[in-house]
Amino acid sequence: MRRRRKGMPLNYSPRRMRSRSGGKARLLIGLVVAVFALLSYCSSKEFNPVTGEDQYVSITPRQEIALGLQSTPQMIKQYGGLYPDKQLQDYLDDVGNKLLRNKQIQETPWDFEFHLLADPNTINAFALPGGQVFITAALFSKLKTEGQLAGVIGHEIGHVVARHSAQRIAKSQLTEGLTGAVVAASGTAGSAQMAAMVGQIVNMKYGREDELQSDEIGVLLMSEAGYDPRSMKGVMEILAESSKGNRQPEFFSTHPNPENRIQKILNAINKIFPNGVPNGLTP
Repeated sequence: MRRRRKGMPLNYSPRRMRSRSGGKARLLIGLVVAVFALLSYCSSKEFNPVTGEDQYVSITPRQEIALGLQSTPQMIKQYGGLYPDKQLQDYLDDVGNKLLRNKQIQETPWDFEFHLLADPNTINAFALPGGQVFITAALFSKLKTEGQLAGVIGHEIGHVVARHSAQRIAKSQLTEGLTGAVVAASGTAGSAQMAAMVGQIVNMKYGREDELQSDEIGVLLMSEAGYDPRSMKGVMEILAESSKGNRQPEFFSTHPNPENRIQKILNAINKIFPNGVPNGLTP
């Protein structure tokens, strides 16, 4: 029979002691990783003069511009290339440049370019970091007025100047850091997957708020450029009508449903024009 050493607890097990020691070490490492991720995120706070808000961004404007330029060829290829009509592209550029006359935007470092994509089926518009703005031929063809086109492009410009992509990158890095902390502390992939899932839910909600803020910026840009901001309501109605088919617009994968945005748009219009929208604006 194995004899217990004098003074040694009855439940003593070298393997159990090593396990406890390893668990404490993992917990300490996880705590360090989590604190580092949080400190890095909090230290990235900057003031955005366009939105008038503090925001957390982890890359510089120059890096945003470079990221957008590097991704542009891939986006063009993904949507079947550029639409082969110079006249329509010039028209898009003209509308976009009118929206950029806003004084605050002219003081930003962003270098905007507008791209009409050839895709005839995918209803979508989006912006890359730094100023690359895209609209598909499928969505372009459904717009009925110049003001509606201005509404779509103004919304996408809003994403760029509000630095929503940089915010999402910073938040993604925070999520990855906290996920790494969970892995280090628990040593289980299941916990990591749960943490990642929570992070995705948080980021999606944050993105929806971005969309509504971009609507407000778009309304402002349209108004200053001489467009009737109520045209953006018409865009929402076109998108809502498009959603009744078997295939929902790709636009809805990254944007809130039109019904959830119309009232916010009307509120933004009333804020700019409390006495009513004046006559003479381009619809």
